[in-house]
Amino acid sequence: MPEITDVENEFIREEIEEYLEQPNEIERAINTFSQISSAMQEIAAALIDGDHHTVDQLTSTALEEGTDALEIMDDGLIAGMSIVGIKFRENFIFVPEVLACARAMKAGMAYIEPILSASGIEPVGTVVMGTVKGDLHDIGKNLCIMMLRGAGFVVHDLSVDTSEDEFIDAVEEYDADLLGMSALLTTTMPNMGKTIEAFIDADLRDDVKIMVGGAPVTQEFADDMGADGYGKDAVECVELSKRLLAEDDEEF
Repeated sequence: MPEITDVENEFIREEIEEYLEQPNEIERAINTFSQISSAMQEIAAALIDGDHHTVDQLTSTALEEGTDALEIMDDGLIAGMSIVGIKFRENFIFVPEVLACARAMKAGMAYIEPILSASGIEPVGTVVMGTVKGDLHDIGKNLCIMMLRGAGFVVHDLSVDTSEDEFIDAVEEYDADLLGMSALLTTTMPNMGKTIEAFIDADLRDDVKIMVGGAPVTQEFADDMGADGYGKDAVECVELSKRLLAEDDEEF
């Protein structure tokens, strides 16, 4: 079992020790960062620090030196953003810091996305994401979208204040495998249930797996609303999406 001392990058070691509190998340972070190269740890550290210039430079250099684009994305960008997602969820950082980290990830992905597109890699699945009607918050949703795209999903972002009909129309238009709904306000959470009921009324409920998330949302609430899954942060959103797709494949 890897120890924190096996993580080479001092900045990342300090981030894990200072900001990660849940044992499973600490273990996952140590396992991840102890196995990746020092160059990828540098990219992850710069991203966590919100330094888009350094992420840009390090990503470009890594590609020039022959590092695979998928390795940079997974071990550098996504690994770093997973720490950012946890820090945001636990209120260690706030919107301005998250936006800086998101800018850093975009700087790296600007190099990676054209390479992946040219390689012809088939997408993992198609996801429709949106913040529910009456809610204008989107930072958490946008983190999930970035992580999902990094994990190989095609994601269609419906932005904020999304009505039941808009969710239904998008799922039908894009033939989506998954639908993700976000809410930050307790007053808008019931609109998740209304959207699920609208899918039932439209006889489309069996055509798409529905995920819910957001700061006030819980597993119990997701179960009560009839959702297929709940993710507490961007990392779990990706894991949940993969799991729901796997379950879908088994059904067929």
